Amino acid sequence: MTLKRLLSLTRKAIDEFQMIEDGDRIAVGVSGGKDSLALLCALGNLRRFYPKHFELEAITVSLGYQNFDTTPIQAICDQLGVHYTVVETEIARIIFEDRREEHPCSLCAKLRKGALNRKAKELGCNKIAYAHHKNDVVETFLMSLFLEGRIHTFSPVTHLDRMELTLIRPMLFVEEPEVKGFINKYQLTVVKNPCPADGNTQREYAKTLVAQLNREHPGSLERMFTAILNGDLPSWRDRIPTERGSRHQISTTFVK
Repeated sequence: MTLKRLLSLTRKAIDEFQMIEDGDRIAVGVSGGKDSLALLCALGNLRRFYPKHFELEAITVSLGYQNFDTTPIQAICDQLGVHYTVVETEIARIIFEDRREEHPCSLCAKLRKGALNRKAKELGCNKIAYAHHKNDVVETFLMSLFLEGRIHTFSPVTHLDRMELTLIRPMLFVEEPEVKGFINKYQLTVVKNPCPADGNTQREYAKTLVAQLNREHPGSLERMFTAILNGDLPSWRDRIPTERGSRHQISTTFVK
């Protein structure tokens, strides 16, 4: 996937769900994985021509692993001109040593989000951008259906009233294989997740299931996503559909 297509799909989500307003200061949660790097590149380039002015802060929440190298993230931030902050925590120790959690993902996610939210507020941000893509939307929908017995997935826009923050997910229209293609095309260095539970979660099961369904029934991912998009879910009703793409010249000076 080219940067131009990534920006087109990202802007489509931002416009249709009114994710960005003039004067927003947006924190991008950057884990170092492919999805968050793609989102960082998308927003870092989009701000150069988007009609509504916004600022960016890149934030990584370090879980406390000694072998977690954020140098590649810093390099991309430098190329994009985005201020970068690493939040040091002891989340890994708390989960795996102090509490010895058998199912650590839920608590880890809660602690990471808390650390990210606090730092975003400290840096003067009013919004946080998550790198969830189209596959994540469908996977979450299936997990909610199978494991919780409810029709639900995360929202394009979520307001955290207590924190006075708004969460946005600008990559909703981007498929995971396209993200991989983008990372490979521009030779961006992905930071490996050092967590021992990585790849052995309910999320991984849902990811495998969606991939299998799409292989056996080509186009099923898109049809499921369309069903969610048009399913009148409460958090998805504010969409303003548009087919307009970006006509702006797009710089690729951030790449290596």
